[in-house]
Amino acid sequence: MKPTISIVVAIFNRKDELFELLNSLNSQTDKDFEVIIVDDGSLIDLKPTIHNFEEILNIKYFKKTNSGPGLSRNYGAKRASNDWLVFVDSDVIVEKDYIQNIKNDILTIPCDAFGGADKAHKGFNLMQKAISYSMTSVFTTGGIRGSKKAVSKFQPRSFNMGVKKEVFEKVGGFSEMRIGEDPDLSMTLWENGFTTAFFDSIAVYHKRRVDFGKFSKQVYQFGCARPILNQRHPNYVKISFAFPTLFMLGYVLGFIEYFILQKGFVLSLFGLYTFMVLIHATIVTKNIAIGAMAVISTYIQMFSYGYGFLKSWILLNVLKMKPEDAFPKHFHKI
Repeated sequence: MKPTISIVVAIFNRKDELFELLNSLNSQTDKDFEVIIVDDGSLIDLKPTIHNFEEILNIKYFKKTNSGPGLSRNYGAKRASNDWLVFVDSDVIVEKDYIQNIKNDILTIPCDAFGGADKAHKGFNLMQKAISYSMTSVFTTGGIRGSKKAVSKFQPRSFNMGVKKEVFEKVGGFSEMRIGEDPDLSMTLWENGFTTAFFDSIAVYHKRRVDFGKFSKQVYQFGCARPILNQRHPNYVKISFAFPTLFMLGYVLGFIEYFILQKGFVLSLFGLYTFMVLIHATIVTKNIAIGAMAVISTYIQMFSYGYGFLKSWILLNVLKMKPEDAFPKHFHKI
């Protein structure tokens, strides 16, 4: 029996991105799915955008007070009528065979939840492509997110994530975390004996942030969230989570070595790393301008995430603060 799909989208403002997402869903080769749009207290009117697709898509629209993406997805999940929930961010575009490939993979790859990779669309601007490279590259922590080798313990991300509705309900859906709620759900699924899988054929085009400032703030928040997740799920802690922090501290030590000891060995290693990122990004994107910008976005990612991780680790493990007190904006009070 073919699986039935409900696409759940939590959105705040992002009217133009919503139009692009719905337009890509309207182009699907398999039209048998429903779309649940949960307006998380947007300050602009999204109804005109929804109205453009009401007669060509099986679409349901709900507006609620702002609570953050996780709880808004829970809200949408309760109103979904199909067997599988597929969560996508409002700033993604899917290929025309996205639904068809999801259904095929569900039938051939046994799992309770799944995820797919993200990549840069040819229509994205240079900065978006550079940021996309940094978030998915083998030279950053992004390299572990979209590999077939990671299938057995793949952590689906909510920009491209599917879960059986009955399983989602059994674990209580997304938690009160506003940031890091998707890996939190993945590890909760594992702790309850459920399985996740990586579907290679369902990558989405993810716009992410459109400037380096917003990107820095975003990955800083991701860094802050990781020690919180480590506390909640100690069985799944990995040393690789601390890599950006070690990278950042190593860079600082490199300057100390250079100015105090008059040696440049550590900085030379960072120079080699920079060169490798530049060459690899240029080859992957086939554009040296993107390659150069990818160097900047990679350092922003490593430094911002690394600083957020270090700050959070100190607050939680040295000062013994509760996560809710250390980072109140990371949680929604249920």
